[in-house]
Amino acid sequence: MRLQLYVLRTVATHILGAALILMSILQVLDLLDVSSDILDRGLGMAGVAYYAAMRLPRLFEQVAPIAVLAGGLFAFSGLARESAIVAMRASGISGYRIVGMAIPAAVAVMLLDALCGQYLAPRADPALADWWKNTTPVAERKVPAPRTFRAGADLVIGANASASGREIYSVTIFRRDPKGILMEKVEAPTARYANGKWTLDQPKTTRFNGDLAQTSTAASTSWPSGLRPRDVQSLFGDDAAPTAASAQRALQNGASDRPESFYATHLQAAFAGPFVSLVMLLLSAPVALANFRSGQGAILLTGGLAAGLIFLVANGMLTALGESGSLSPILAVWAAPAIFGALAVRTFLALEG
Repeated sequence: MRLQLYVLRTVATHILGAALILMSILQVLDLLDVSSDILDRGLGMAGVAYYAAMRLPRLFEQVAPIAVLAGGLFAFSGLARESAIVAMRASGISGYRIVGMAIPAAVAVMLLDALCGQYLAPRADPALADWWKNTTPVAERKVPAPRTFRAGADLVIGANASASGREIYSVTIFRRDPKGILMEKVEAPTARYANGKWTLDQPKTTRFNGDLAQTSTAASTSWPSGLRPRDVQSLFGDDAAPTAASAQRALQNGASDRPESFYATHLQAAFAGPFVSLVMLLLSAPVALANFRSGQGAILLTGGLAAGLIFLVANGMLTALGESGSLSPILAVWAAPAIFGALAVRTFLALEG
């Protein structure tokens, strides 16, 4: 039990250290771009701290795989150099079990990565964007461009939306028949979400029947739609990756402004993304069995780092192909982790055997 805790603590400490260093570097680079603007707006160091805190979930998403790779490489190479691995194997502990002792550290990173990507970041991003917009000097504020998207069978144009996603301003809704012919256009200054449904304020409805157009108005009317406030935040916010829930709603006639392949790919990526950290740990594992006296350790250390970086590039390229519809979403998302994971296991088996 003590041995397992020792290996786990060693690997976890190195992963944590790598994550903190990488996040610090990215945070500093990010703050170099915005700190002057924050201070010019009179927000002081409190504003800088708030910006940095709200950016943490996205930064952790970016560094998690590299942190596991770097932490695993340094931890396993350190154990190998100290002959700790030799001593453990001499006592009858296999290399598989040694790597198994470190897996809980990668699982913890996987869970935290999923928490940031699916829960924390989707909530922090809209809050940060709203804070940034509200603190922008009036003279520097720009009118946002209208957004066009699909909500079920409706085509919608919205000028802007509230930070909570519960209000859409200057809404125009186009409704078509199954053949794609325009049947109705609804214009409203505001669409509000309350009690699980949307309501259009003072809508002006124009119905088309052949060459005839009939117009009517009302104080308010309901808008049946699968659109959710979080979908609105995503549509009117920056180009952030959709969560599994929003991607699934988009595929089920929810809100979308991109091709179906984009959401299908990100739905798969929401589940496959955290497993990237596990693949990174497997890519670093062969270093534990390396013989550093013969120079094999340096080769495996360099090879593990190179394999991890190539894996990230290949995974990104395949994901982009999946988003564009050039590749099956399942293949685009799972191919790279499966291939590189298998290569890592094959290398480890060869060294262990």
